[in-house]
Amino acid sequence: MDASFRPWGQMGQFLLQEAWNPFILAQIIANDLLILPVVFAYISALWQTIVGISQAVRIAARRANNPTSDPDIGLVEGLKVHIRSYGGYVIFGFMIARIVGSLGLLYLSLVASQQHCQHTPVYNFCVKPVVMTFTFSSILAGISLSSRQLSDRATTHNTLLLLLTLAIYVYRDIWPLATYFLEPVDAAEGNYLWAKISILAVTAIFLPLFTPNVYVPADPEHPMPIPGRELVDPWISKLLFTYIDPVVVSANKVSHLKFDQLPPLLDVDYASYVTKQAFPHLDPFVTGKRRHLFWGLMYAFRKEFFMIAICLLATSACTFAAPISIINILGYLETNGKYATVKPWFWVILFFTGAFFKSVVQHWELYLQTVILVRAQALLTQLVFEHSLRIRMKAETPSDKPISQPPTPSAPSIAEGEADEESSTAAGSDAEDNISDNGGTQSSSTEVASPHESSPANSKASSKGKAKADSTEEVNKTVGDTGNLLGRINVLVTSDLGTIVDGTDFLTFVLYVPLQICLSLIFLGNVLGWSAFVSLFVTFGLGPIAGFLAKKIQDVQTVKMQKTDARVQTISEVIGVIRMVKLFGWETNMSKRVEEKREEELLWIWKLRVLDIVTNIVSNVIPTLAMFATYATYTVVMKEELSASKIFSSITVFNILRNQIAQISWQAGMIVQTKVSLDRFTNFLNETELLDQFTAKQENSQDVILSAGEDGINNDVIGFRNATFVWSAQERDGSLTPTSRYFRLHIEDELLFKRNCINMIVGPTGSGKTSLLMALLGEMHFIPSQVDSWFNLPRGGNVAYAAQESWVQSATIRENILFGSAYDEDRYKKVIYQCALERDLELFDAGDSTEVGERGLTLSGGQKARVTLARAIYSNAEIILLDDVLAALDVHTSVWIVNKCFRGDLVKGRTIILVTHNIALIGSVAGFVVSLGIDGRVQMQGTDISGLLKSNPRLASEVEEEKKVLEEETKTDSKTDAEPAPKATADGKLVVAEEIVQGHVTWNSIKLLVSALGGNYPILFFAVLVGCTAVSTCIYTAQTWFLGVWGSQYETHSPSEVRLYFYLSVFASIIVAHITISASLQLFYTHRTLHSSRTIHAKLINSVFWSTFRWLDETPTGRIIARCTQDIRAIDGTVPSHLLMVINLVMSCLVNLGAIVLFTPIFIFPGLAVGIAGALMGNWYLRAQLSIKREMSNARSPLLSHFNAAMHGLVSIRAYGAQHAFREESLKRIDHYSRIAHTSWNLNRWIGLRMDLLGAIFVALLAFYQIYVQTRSAATTGFSLNMAVGFCGMIFYLIRIYNTFEVESNSLERIQGYLDIDHEPKPSEGGKPPASWPTSGDLRVEELSARYSATGPKVLHNLSFHIQSGEHIGVVGRTGSGKSSLTLALLRCILTEGTVFYDGIPVQSINLDALRSSITIIPQTPELLSGTLRQNLDPFEQNDDAVLNDALRSAGLFSLQEEAGESYLTLDSSIAGGGGNLSIGQRQIIALSRAMVRGSKLLILDEATSAIDYKTDAIIQRSLRTQLGPDTTVITVAHRLQTIMDADRIMVLDGGHIVEFDSPKVLLQRTNGVFKALVDGSEDKEALYELQESTTKS
Repeated sequence: MDASFRPWGQMGQFLLQEAWNPFILAQIIANDLLILPVVFAYISALWQTIVGISQAVRIAARRANNPTSDPDIGLVEGLKVHIRSYGGYVIFGFMIARIVGSLGLLYLSLVASQQHCQHTPVYNFCVKPVVMTFTFSSILAGISLSSRQLSDRATTHNTLLLLLTLAIYVYRDIWPLATYFLEPVDAAEGNYLWAKISILAVTAIFLPLFTPNVYVPADPEHPMPIPGRELVDPWISKLLFTYIDPVVVSANKVSHLKFDQLPPLLDVDYASYVTKQAFPHLDPFVTGKRRHLFWGLMYAFRKEFFMIAICLLATSACTFAAPISIINILGYLETNGKYATVKPWFWVILFFTGAFFKSVVQHWELYLQTVILVRAQALLTQLVFEHSLRIRMKAETPSDKPISQPPTPSAPSIAEGEADEESSTAAGSDAEDNISDNGGTQSSSTEVASPHESSPANSKASSKGKAKADSTEEVNKTVGDTGNLLGRINVLVTSDLGTIVDGTDFLTFVLYVPLQICLSLIFLGNVLGWSAFVSLFVTFGLGPIAGFLAKKIQDVQTVKMQKTDARVQTISEVIGVIRMVKLFGWETNMSKRVEEKREEELLWIWKLRVLDIVTNIVSNVIPTLAMFATYATYTVVMKEELSASKIFSSITVFNILRNQIAQISWQAGMIVQTKVSLDRFTNFLNETELLDQFTAKQENSQDVILSAGEDGINNDVIGFRNATFVWSAQERDGSLTPTSRYFRLHIEDELLFKRNCINMIVGPTGSGKTSLLMALLGEMHFIPSQVDSWFNLPRGGNVAYAAQESWVQSATIRENILFGSAYDEDRYKKVIYQCALERDLELFDAGDSTEVGERGLTLSGGQKARVTLARAIYSNAEIILLDDVLAALDVHTSVWIVNKCFRGDLVKGRTIILVTHNIALIGSVAGFVVSLGIDGRVQMQGTDISGLLKSNPRLASEVEEEKKVLEEETKTDSKTDAEPAPKATADGKLVVAEEIVQGHVTWNSIKLLVSALGGNYPILFFAVLVGCTAVSTCIYTAQTWFLGVWGSQYETHSPSEVRLYFYLSVFASIIVAHITISASLQLFYTHRTLHSSRTIHAKLINSVFWSTFRWLDETPTGRIIARCTQDIRAIDGTVPSHLLMVINLVMSCLVNLGAIVLFTPIFIFPGLAVGIAGALMGNWYLRAQLSIKREMSNARSPLLSHFNAAMHGLVSIRAYGAQHAFREESLKRIDHYSRIAHTSWNLNRWIGLRMDLLGAIFVALLAFYQIYVQTRSAATTGFSLNMAVGFCGMIFYLIRIYNTFEVESNSLERIQGYLDIDHEPKPSEGGKPPASWPTSGDLRVEELSARYSATGPKVLHNLSFHIQSGEHIGVVGRTGSGKSSLTLALLRCILTEGTVFYDGIPVQSINLDALRSSITIIPQTPELLSGTLRQNLDPFEQNDDAVLNDALRSAGLFSLQEEAGESYLTLDSSIAGGGGNLSIGQRQIIALSRAMVRGSKLLILDEATSAIDYKTDAIIQRSLRTQLGPDTTVITVAHRLQTIMDADRIMVLDGGHIVEFDSPKVLLQRTNGVFKALVDGSEDKEALYELQESTTKS
C-alpha cells in the first residue's frame, strides 16, 4: 500500500484533536462529503461502546445473582439455537447477505483507494474516508450476526450509515447525470463506482426493506398462536400492504369472506393489552385525577401521533413534486430547452417518484390513523363499560316537570303511589316497587322531604282535556329533549364515539393544512410574483362569509339533531312497546305521530342541505376567485406574460389551496363536534355519580361505608344500625320519581337479619321493601346519621340476587342458570326440579338449550322469575336476596317453590332475605320477619309471626285475604304460571340470526332508492340528472382548457397583443356558468333526496307497524330500531350523496379521458389499460370490502347488545360480583369487531396505494411521450397532464366512492329486507265496521283453532262458546293449556281457523285496527310511554281530565296510597320511558286505568294484578264489577282463585280444549270436575265456597 496511506488511528487522532471545532469539521465535510459517514461512524462507535458496556455489566450482575451453567449442546445444535433466536433461517440469511455486502463494499473501496489515492489539503495523510465507513459497516454487520443482544441496534446503525453513504454518492455521482453542466465527482473510479452504488442500494435499501421481522409478543404471557403477517412481514410488505393480498385473493374465490378467513388481530391491538397500557392515563378511577380525556388520549397515542406528524411533513414536501415538475417540463417545451439546466427526463422521474412516495407516506399516515381509530374505539367502549359498572343508575324524567301538590277540593287530582315507590331505574320501593335491573334501581320510600317550592302554575290540574295544552306543552318539550342515563350511555358508545374517532386526524387540520397553504403561497410567489398575495387577500377577505355560513350550519345542525333525537326517541319508544301498539290497534295513529316527527326533521334537513350547498359553492368559488384575481393582477397590473408553464403549475397549486380551504370548512366543524363529544365523555367519567364503594376509593369521601367490624360487631352480621339511604348523593335530588320529591330510607336503631334461615320482608306497596335490599347491596347512597351508624352485607361467601322484574341474558336457559358457574349435573337437576322448571323444559323442543331471546322473549313472566330464582339457588352464594320472586307465579307453583325449594336441601345453611306479599305462604318457612310501614320505617321485626300480625291489623287483614286463596300443593306435577311464549326451533334458536347478504348490492335494493328518487318518472329524472352532470363537468373542464388557450397566446404574440379583457371576461363567464348549473343541479337533487327519504321512511314504518306478531317474536327490537335510526340516517345522507358522486365521477373520468385522447390519440390505449386495470383491482377490492363491511356491520350489534344487556342487569351483575366475567366478554366482543375493522381499513390502504401507483405511471408515460416522442405545445402538454392527473385520481376516487356507496347501500338491503316480511292485512274500506259497532260485548266463538306459525302445531282445537254481553268470565288452566293463545286468537294476533263473532259481526271481516281498538287487553307486564301520566292514559287526547281521574280512582290508585301523606301523582306527573320511575304495581294500575278510559265492550285481563297487594286487588275487582258498564264483558286470566270466584262463568282449558265452562256454582257441583278438584284441594275450600255463595246471592 502507498506509504502516504496513514493508519486509521491517525484519522481518529485528528478527529479527536482538531475536528472538535465545528468550523474545521464543516470545512472538511464541505470539501469531501464522504467525511460525513465517517463522523457518523465514530459517533455510532462511541454510542455502541457505552451501551455495550452498560449492557455487559447488567448481564454480569444478573448472572452473579442467578448463577446457571449453560448446557453443553454441541456446536451444530448451538448454531441452530443461535439461528432460531434471530427468527429462523430466512432472517439469518438476510443478515449474512448484509455482512457480505459490507465486505464487498470494503473490498471495492480498498481497490479503488490503491488506484486513485489523493491527498486532501486539510490534513496531511492520504486515506479514502469511504474505506473507514465500510470497515465500520462490516464490523457492525459482524456484531449483528454474532450477538443477538446487540443485533438490533447494530443493524439499525449500519443501515443508517449505508443510507447516508448512498445519499452522498447519489448527490456526487448520479445527480450530475441529470444536468447539462455537471460531471460525476468519482468518475475516475470507473466501474468500481457503479458496482459500489449498486451494492450500496442493495444493502441500504433492498435488504432492510425485504428482511422479515422477528415476532416479539406484546404480552409475553399471552403470545399470538400464529403471529400475524402484519407483524412479521418485511417493511416492503408493510409499506405496500402486500400482506393484505391473501385476503383479496380469498375474497375473490368465495361468495362471501367469513370472519374466520380474516387476518388475526394483532396482539398489540388486543383490547386487553390496549386497555392495560392506556387506562392508567385515561380512567379517572385508576389515575385518581380529574383531567380532560383529550390529554389522556394524546399521551396514550403519543408515538403514533408523532409518526403521523412526520408523515404529514413528508407528504407536504412530496405534494409539490408535481407542480415543480410541470413548470420545468412546460418551461423546457416553451423554450425548446434553450435555458434548461436539468434534463427533462429528471422531471418526469420526479413527477413519478414524487407521486409514488407521497402515496406511500400518505397511506402509511392513514394506516397509523386507523391504528389509533381502532384502538380508540376499543379503549373508549371498554372505558365507558367499566365506568358504567361503577355508577349509580337512576331513572331520569324531565328536570322541569311540574311538581305535584296534594289534592284540593277545587283541584281534581289523583292520589299517587307512595312517594317512594321505587322505579326500575331510580326511585321507588318494594315488592311492586321493583328494581328492574333495567339499569338500575328504584327509589324507596321512607322519609319524604317536600321541596321548598312548588309551581303555582301546576297546583291545579286542568279539568278539561282540551284545556290541558298549556300544562302539557312544556312537559312535552322536556320529555322529548331529555333521556335517562342509560340512553346517554348508549349515545356515548355510538354517535359520540364515532365523532371522536372521526376527529383523531386533527393533526391534518392543525399541521398539514397550514403547511400546505404556506408552501402554496411560497410557490405561487416564486411563479407569479407579488400577485400571489392577491389570492391570499381574496381568500381571507371572503373568509368571513365561510365563517358566517359555518355558524349558520352549526345552528341549523343543532336544531336538526334535536329533531332527529325527537324522532329517534319516539321511534325507539314505540318500537319498544310495539306489541302494545298492535294489541290496542294504534298502528295508524302511532305512524302518524312518527311521521309528524319525521316531517319536522326533514324540514331542518332541507335547510341544512341548502346551507351545505351554499357552503360548498362558496368553498369552490373562493379559490376560483382568488385564482382569477391573481391572473388578472399578474397580467393587467404587473404586465407579465402568463405562459403555459405558469398557468398549469399554478393551477395545480390553486387546486391544492382549494382542497385545503375545503378541508378547513368541513374539518373545523368536525373538530368542534369532536370537542363536544370529548367533553361529554369527560363529563361522564368525572361527573357521574359512583356507588359509595368506588367513591370512597376514588376520593376521601365523608360519607364512607362503615363496616360492622369497625364498631365491634361481627363482620358476618347482615343488617343496619341508624342508617339513612338516598338514591343520589346529590343533595335533594328529586328527579328520580314522578313527584320530584327527595326520598330517604331510614333505619332507626338496629336491624339485624338472621343467618342460615329465610328472612321475610313484608309491607304494603310503596313501603320501601325493595329499597331495603338495594341498600344492603350498596346501590343506594349511605349517609351515617349517628356516630355508630353502619350497614353490612358480608360478601366473603358470595351473594346472589333475583330481581322482581327478572333479568335474563340473551343466551340459553342453561347458560342463564349457570351464570358462569361450573356445571354440576346433579345440582343442576335438583335446581330445575325444585324451581318447577322440569315441565317448562319439556315444552321446549331444545329443552334447556333453548335461547331465551332478547329480554327473555321466549319465556313467560313466571318462567323468567323461576329462571332467575334457579340462578340464585344454583350459585354457591351463602346469602341470597330475592325480590318478590313469587309475584309472577300461580298458587300451585308458589306452593311448589316453597315446599321443594325453600324447604329443600339446596338452601339449608344459606341466608335468604325475601321480599314478598305471600305472608301466609312464606311465613311457615320464615325464621325472621321484618315489617315495613307505609312511611318506610321498620314497624316490627322478630321471629314471632303471630305476634307480628297481632300488632299490625292491616297486615293481618292481608294475610286473611291471602289465606282465602291459598291452596295446598296438588299431587300432580309442578304447575307453572303461564304458557310459554312462541316456541323456539329444535336447535333452541328463536331469534333469527341477522342475515349477511352476499355479493354486490341487489338491483331490488337499488330500485328502492331509484324509485323513491324518481317518483312516477324515474327514467326522466335520471336522464335530467346525468345530462346536467355531463354539462357541468364539460364546463368545468373548459375552464382549464381555456386557460391553456390564453397561455398559448404568449407563444405567438407579444404581451401587448393579447386581449386580456376578452380572456378574463370569457374565463369569468365560464366560472359563472359552472356555478349556476352546479348549484341548480344540487338543489334539484337535494329536493328529490328528501322525497326519497320521506317515502322510504314511511314504507319502513308501515311495514314494521303492520308486521305479524310472529315476526316481532323472532326479531329483536334492537334490529328494528337500527333500521329506523342508523339505516334511515344513511338514506337521509350518505347513500343518495354517494350516488350523485358516482355519477359525477363517471362523467369526469369520461370527459378527462376524452380530453387526453383528443390531443394525444395514441393514449387511448394506455388510458383504457389504466381504466381496465383500475376496474379489475377495484372489483377485487369491492368483493373483499363488501364482505368485510357486512361482517363489521353485524359485529357491532352484538357488542352493543352485550353492553345494553349488562346495563339492564347492572344490579344483578354487581350483586353476583360478576363484573370481571362481563368485562372479559366485552373485551372479547371488542376484539371481534376490531379484527374486522382493522382489516377493512387496511383494504382501503391496499387499493389506494395501487391506484396511486397506476396513476403515477400513466402520467409519467404521458409526459415522457409528449416530450420525447410526439412533441406538443406547452399549453397542450400542460392541459393533457392536468387531465391525466385528474383522470387517474378520479378512477381511484370513483372506486372508493362506489365501494362506499355499495357498503352504505347495505342500509337499503337491510330496509328492503324489512319491507319483504309477512304482514297483517291492511285496513280497507270493506273492512270498516258500522259506526256504532260494537254496541255490546257479546262474543260467540265457533270451531276456533289457532297456531303460531303456518307450519307449527295447533295450540287451540275447535273451541266453541258463547259469552253474553256484560258477563265476567274467568279462565284457568295449566301451562300450555291455551289461555294466552285464546286471548291472542280473539285479537287475530296468531293464525286462526273458525269464526269469532263480536257483537254479531265476524272479526275476520273487520279491519284489524278497528277490531283491536274495540277490545282492550291488559298484559301481566304493562308497558308505558315516556311523557306525562295524561299522555299515557289518553295518548291521542280524546277524553277530558275528569274521565281520566275517574279511571285512576276506579283502578284503585287512591287505595294504593290512602296513607301516603303528601305525595301524589297528577295527570301532569312525568313518567320515565317504560314506566321506569314507577313500581310494577303502579304500572299495572295505570294500565288498568287506560283500559277503563278506552271504554271497550270487551276487556281482557291477563294476570293484570299480579304485582298488587291483596287489599288493592280486592278493590280493583270490586271496581271492575261496579264501575264498568253493564254491557262490558270481562275475561280474566288469573292465578288467584279469589280473583275469579265471583265470575259469572269459568272456563277451564287443557291442551287447547275447553274441558269445563260454566258458572262456579255449577262447576263446584260436579263430582269429578277439574275446577272442583282445585277448590277442594285447598285447605280454605270453605272460604272459597262461601265467597262463591255470597257472590251468587248478591
